[in-house]
Amino acid sequence: MNLGGILDVAGRQSLGRHGTFLVPLALMFGIMYFLVILPQSRQRKKVQAMLAAIKNGDKVVTNSGIYGTINGMDGDTIILKIADNVKIRIARAAICAGGAPQDAAK
Repeated sequence: MNLGGILDVAGRQSLGRHGTFLVPLALMFGIMYFLVILPQSRQRKKVQAMLAAIKNGDKVVTNSGIYGTINGMDGDTIILKIADNVKIRIARAAICAGGAPQDAAK
């Protein structure tokens, strides 16, 4: 066998090793995209739509578990009525759920 034949065989083996490494790596990336990234982006869009749709009088729950009714909005802050004569100012991003149960907000 001559030197050209040896280099040709070595080149094919090298390419084969890299190719077998890249295929599983691409499959793992694809699986992670469909299992993690895609659902997370859908959830983020849903939360952003919910935050954009809130208005005065809506019953909401904050991230810290405080139930209340939106009493006013000022840009990125919300005035939340949590009891009679008790109002707090929170960030709009602190709202995690809308449509709190009727008896929970009393």
